[in-house]
Amino acid sequence: MSNLLATLARALDEAGIPYMIIGGQAVLVYGEPRLTRDVDVTLGLTPEGLSQVLALVPKLDLKILVEDPQAFVRKTWVLPTLHPSTGLRVDFVFSWTPYEQEALRRARVFKIQGYPVRYASPEDVVIHKVLAGRPRDLEDVKNILRKQQLDFAYVQKWLDAFERTLSQPFRKTFEEIVAEISEAS
Repeated sequence: MSNLLATLARALDEAGIPYMIIGGQAVLVYGEPRLTRDVDVTLGLTPEGLSQVLALVPKLDLKILVEDPQAFVRKTWVLPTLHPSTGLRVDFVFSWTPYEQEALRRARVFKIQGYPVRYASPEDVVIHKVLAGRPRDLEDVKNILRKQQLDFAYVQKWLDAFERTLSQPFRKTFEEIVAEISEAS
């Protein structure tokens, strides 16, 4: 896994593509160890930059998992691939919102096999996880909150923005988790 992360990071850096590792791999850095069989990478590209990513696929020994990558990425903003030698899925997530641009700027660097790999900040991992809202994601939020000091104002600002746009109680969900963690301490 760590070799794949370093290889991905190097290839994206050499191609000049901004990125950050999100999802379960970022939770491993900030929260509790858990099994994850995929790598989620947010890119500082819109789907119009798909050709840049497609050029990297063979260099990274990845197999595209959809028949028509252009149509799939246009519809979902995700390019799903598989790294056959490890069996790991690698999802490239395209982005364009002001939130994603800020999150990319805030990414933190960790050395993996001696190479600097960019991970979403713990605040941005929490935001992604609250937005996803699945039980596993909310458990990840709890684990991160137990181990990290977060900029709560930043998290709340973006959860409020997504709440206004998507009409979902994201901030309430986050505050309930914070209260639960505080009571348990």
